Amino acid sequence: MKDGIHPKYVPSTVKCACGHTFQTRSIRPSIHLEICSNCHPFFTGKQKLVDSAGRVERFSRRFEKTQGSTVRTKAKTRTPKSPTKTARKILSTVARKAKAEKKTSDEKRA
Repeated sequence: MKDGIHPKYVPSTVKCACGHTFQTRSIRPSIHLEICSNCHPFFTGKQKLVDSAGRVERFSRRFEKTQGSTVRTKAKTRTPKSPTKTARKILSTVARKAKAEKKTSDEKRA
């Protein structure tokens, strides 16, 4: 390792907004947090599971309508994309050149 290019790894005090403090090591002497494992709902067991938009009920209603049978839907078909402006420009230029070449070759024959 090169000397003088690495940060100092020092003991650090971590302080949470709830008042909880603990010691660790970091390149910073103190770290301030908004939420820690002592006050986070997941770790404290106060977390509420929220059924977003009634998904379970919506599934139950759909399941009851079909009586558990599988419903097949038509596959979505993709529409081909139209060429971009540059592609159209290139194609029209190629077409003009081909038309001009054909015209000159017809004139040579005549």
